[in-house]
Amino acid sequence: MDSPRRTRRLLHSVLSVLTLALVTTALAGGGGPAPASAATMSETAAAAAVTTFSDEFDGSAGSAVNGSKWQIETGDNVNNHERQYYTAGNSNAALDGQGHLVITARKENPNNYQCWYGTCQYTSARLNTSGKFTQTYGHVEARMKIPRGQGMWPAFWMLGDDIGQVGWPNSGEIDIMENVGFEPSTVHGTLHGPGYSGSAGIGAGYTLANGQAFADDFHTFAIDWAPNSVTWSVDGNVYQHRTPADTGGNTWAFNKPFFLILNLAVGGYWPGDPDGNTTFPQQLVVDHVRVTTSDTQQPETGGRITGLAGKCVDVAAASSANGTPVQLYDCNGTNAQKWSVNADGTIRALGKCLDVASGGTADGTVVQLWDCNGSAAQRWAVSGARDIVNPQADKCLDVVGNSSANGARLQIWTCTGAANQKWTVNS
Repeated sequence: MDSPRRTRRLLHSVLSVLTLALVTTALAGGGGPAPASAATMSETAAAAAVTTFSDEFDGSAGSAVNGSKWQIETGDNVNNHERQYYTAGNSNAALDGQGHLVITARKENPNNYQCWYGTCQYTSARLNTSGKFTQTYGHVEARMKIPRGQGMWPAFWMLGDDIGQVGWPNSGEIDIMENVGFEPSTVHGTLHGPGYSGSAGIGAGYTLANGQAFADDFHTFAIDWAPNSVTWSVDGNVYQHRTPADTGGNTWAFNKPFFLILNLAVGGYWPGDPDGNTTFPQQLVVDHVRVTTSDTQQPETGGRITGLAGKCVDVAAASSANGTPVQLYDCNGTNAQKWSVNADGTIRALGKCLDVASGGTADGTVVQLWDCNGSAAQRWAVSGARDIVNPQADKCLDVVGNSSANGARLQIWTCTGAANQKWTVNS
């Protein structure tokens, strides 16, 4: 749970993995000028994903977690200056009898636990799958409702299984979700490795709209992980994609087995300590943790991407020919409006990729459909603010002329926050 602002060390990793489903979006299908060839899936679809790890937390109220899947860590953590003592058994981690794991942080010390700062003030729990489950690549997700309050620090993350041999950060760490209590509407996803650890970790945040708090409801936090690629999503909305190009020439530490970690910390360098407004107990409620296979593309079933006036991103005339315009059009449920946002940063429909014409970076460069070729012109990032950004150009997907008319062409343009640059993926 090393995150962008604190020193991290790995005691034991605790993480919840969720079934990572590729974010899909739909674009409206319409009648543009491109040749009308039949839409076929030219890309080879991956075999159906196989579930390799799943915990739905079914069991009687008060039961401890399944010991064949999780081990429970105990003790304190001086490295992050956290305040809690992690307890064994079901004292702070127990099933609720309704299909949830509840990790509870309490302001208490029933057994005179001693921490790095003296007598411990809080108890909580941390679980990991080390020695019980590891995986290389796939979809990892957890559906959870996080706690609230200053000093709370829930996390769902992963550590390289070779940590005992190479140490941290050489082992690599993938933070799927971290939240610090003073940011109730924002979660963070981060990579830590040699040369980019602790406060220098590589990451980004995802913020809910309209001041909503993550503690108000359950949300699904996931990564899609493939060779040289990690993509983060919240509730199916992709907000970050990382590759070795992001490590500044340092070693990419993520092409090997990792194990999962789930924990609820109290206090520490990053979140700060609880204050007079923090109430206890606080709970991290986990509905499920799932991991599936697949280091290749998932089948492109796709979903809608909607924008201005509620219209869809659409491939003109449903043509899969290279150079076919991508436009805005009334949503109609056709394959020309079914888009998948993929772990490699591509956005695909009809077996081809959303592409910036000629790899351009200038305002007004139109976008089109083109054979997927791995170029930067076909890389996109979906932000929590609902922007779809081409990182090479550092520009947003935009509707030409701010027009909501059927057939309005899409382009890239300097990000302004205007309505013609706002998109809802998987709508």
